[in-house]
Amino acid sequence: MKKHLTSIALAALTGVSMAAPLTTGWTSVGGAGSSSTADGNISLAPGDRAFVYVTTTGGINGVGRLSSVDNSSATDGSTVTSDAFTAKAGDILSFYLNYITSDGAGFADYAWAQLVALGGSETLLFTARTTPGGNTVPGFGMPAPSVSLDPASVSIFSGTAFSGLAGDSGRCYSSGCGHTGWVKAEFTVATAGSYSLRAGVTNWTDTAFDSALAIADVRIGGISIDPGVVPEPGALALAGLALLGAGLRRRRT
Repeated sequence: MKKHLTSIALAALTGVSMAAPLTTGWTSVGGAGSSSTADGNISLAPGDRAFVYVTTTGGINGVGRLSSVDNSSATDGSTVTSDAFTAKAGDILSFYLNYITSDGAGFADYAWAQLVALGGSETLLFTARTTPGGNTVPGFGMPAPSVSLDPASVSIFSGTAFSGLAGDSGRCYSSGCGHTGWVKAEFTVATAGSYSLRAGVTNWTDTAFDSALAIADVRIGGISIDPGVVPEPGALALAGLALLGAGLRRRRT
């Protein structure tokens, strides 16, 4: 049994930034936060853009799953959802994503992003999945994404130092852990309407060795949808989470 480190202890030991609350304009179920500075191995997005993230740290059982995936081994997870925005037919939705995972081997944690229309219809945009070999983006064994990706596919870069992983920051369970770097996604909206961007991440097989998905610079028709300014790091550890380290989690050895 092992306690997660508190965010203060984590920052002292690893040198990564402390996580800030989720910025205005986003809501979460489970674990989420934001950063206006580089955080460990996770740089700001291109153009020095701040980012929000969703993480399995503080995840809830059954949350963060894609209904179109066999979730027989999925455990806990989290989601974030943007405020609603209006799009015209033909508008380009663009954003950046960066998948970070401390897991590896056959523990196939996964992350995704989707466009949710007012009324509930969902369009899968992006997938990423932990794998010991091959591409992490798009996620293996998952539905094909609907977006144009740049780069079109990504394996994994070493380095998991990121405060959004809390006690798993800097840890690595076998091959496949690391981060993808920032991947740009673009999608052409077919039908005018009101939409939100939703993203999720889930643990696989167990609740050990967490994963996260960072999201930055979301724009529709070239206009940012984020009405808020990301707060400076250090105010709180993770939005919506109980104090890290308050409970014990079962860890693999």
